[in-house]
Amino acid sequence: MTTEAIHDSHEHDHHDHKMTGIKRWLFTTNHKDIGTLYLWFAFIMLLFGGALAMLIRAELFQPGLQFVEPDFFNQLTTVHGLIMVFGAIMPAFTGFANWMIPMMIGAPDMALPRMNNWSFWILPFAFAILISSFFMDSGAPNFGWTFYAPLSTTYSNGSTAFFVFAVHIMGISSIMGAINVIVTIMNMRAPGMTYMKMPLFVWTFFITAYLLIAVMPVLAGVVTMVLTDTYFGTSFFDAAGGGDPVMFQHIFWFFGHPEVYIMILPAFGIVSTIIPTFARKKLFGYSSMVYATASIAFLSFIVWAHHMFTTGMPLAGELFFMYCTMLIAVPTGVKVFNWVATMWRGAMTFELPMLFSIAFVILFTIGGFSGLMLALTPVDFQYHDTYFVVAHFHYVLVTGSLFSIYAGAYYWLPKWTGHMFSERLGKAHFWCSLISVNILFFPMHFLGLAGMPRRIPDYALQFADFNKWVSIGGFAFGLSQLIFLAVVIQCIRGGKKAEANPWEAEEGLEWSVPSPAPYHTFETPPKID
Repeated sequence: MTTEAIHDSHEHDHHDHKMTGIKRWLFTTNHKDIGTLYLWFAFIMLLFGGALAMLIRAELFQPGLQFVEPDFFNQLTTVHGLIMVFGAIMPAFTGFANWMIPMMIGAPDMALPRMNNWSFWILPFAFAILISSFFMDSGAPNFGWTFYAPLSTTYSNGSTAFFVFAVHIMGISSIMGAINVIVTIMNMRAPGMTYMKMPLFVWTFFITAYLLIAVMPVLAGVVTMVLTDTYFGTSFFDAAGGGDPVMFQHIFWFFGHPEVYIMILPAFGIVSTIIPTFARKKLFGYSSMVYATASIAFLSFIVWAHHMFTTGMPLAGELFFMYCTMLIAVPTGVKVFNWVATMWRGAMTFELPMLFSIAFVILFTIGGFSGLMLALTPVDFQYHDTYFVVAHFHYVLVTGSLFSIYAGAYYWLPKWTGHMFSERLGKAHFWCSLISVNILFFPMHFLGLAGMPRRIPDYALQFADFNKWVSIGGFAFGLSQLIFLAVVIQCIRGGKKAEANPWEAEEGLEWSVPSPAPYHTFETPPKID
């Protein structure tokens, strides 16, 4: 990048910050502003998706049908899943990437700032389309977030087209964001910032971006086939017309399994940034972490059919996917080992980001173990489509992805706002979340092992006691997130001024140390000759 281009970028940066009000947020091309937009949008979607989950848990508080009709219950489960995956977790990580990657690699901004703006602003419209289907005569999509054919084709309600359009827009947004990240990291690293010197957060998002570009077109293809089967008379997934409904699952899960890793790899990067800071030690085994991340990404492409053991595939296929799935536990185990080794004999302190990171390591590992159980073909026949699966993926995506997002938010808030947050309120958020999330998801393992099917609004009497506790945990967890909102608002409005090194990290971990540099105070730098 030429010195003129760098100067222009800084001029541009300054111009962005002189814009005021709505106009500034609509037209901003500044990576910090766009990161902030992504993070606020993700949090709003988290609260909305959580509200749907609380409706689901209200219905399941006791046996029988209390509040919602079965069809509306199915609509709730579909939209809850789609909003949490595409509206909460993924945009939150993209927000972190926008904020931190340019700073971590020494770039003045993202490589493609206008595309960056566009990739954010199409997202709210995608979710407006999806959510608006609740208010239509046909209701929202009612076929689960995995939209299996023929539920999403032959037996779907009238909102399939809205769902397909919304998913296309989300996919376009993700692909543009991923292109931006790859171009920025490859072309705009500061002199001396070689690939193997990049912070692990940058590495994890770099690899995630490649995953997004590889699998989002697959999702676009499968939703288009659903669209044409539903409205244009094709028979991709209709056996009566020569199609194959099981083919839908193969195509969907070829997207769906790497998608799961798209939601967890950036979490690994955040935790790998935070643990060294609070252990006052360099990360143990940096290069092995990079290779483990790349191995997980590669293996995620060859395990998709472990979601499909019950579809009647040949024994050789079942064995292949079982062994590949168990193999993914190896690089993941390397990561957990390295985090523990980093903490081992470190001068640890337990500030809020570290508490969330330690909770992440322990609870994500529980999710990993239940995943290993699901990998075993004969056992999966018993667990398939029960609450055991729900427990497994929520341990990975709530105590995994979401906890890492909170860890990162608390870690970088001093940098983003220039103020320290209330440690007391933050600790209340952590402990309320930690206790309630386990009351919410841990009993689901037992419900699943006892045979309770998922996505059903009613259940047999013997499941009543556990479900009551799960629902209580659900409401407590949902309400706990309002404490986080209070912490953030208080921090933005002006807590104690943050120092240059608020976490008192050791020297040599500079790139991971937040310093108070709120985006609205940047001055135009001197011209570089």
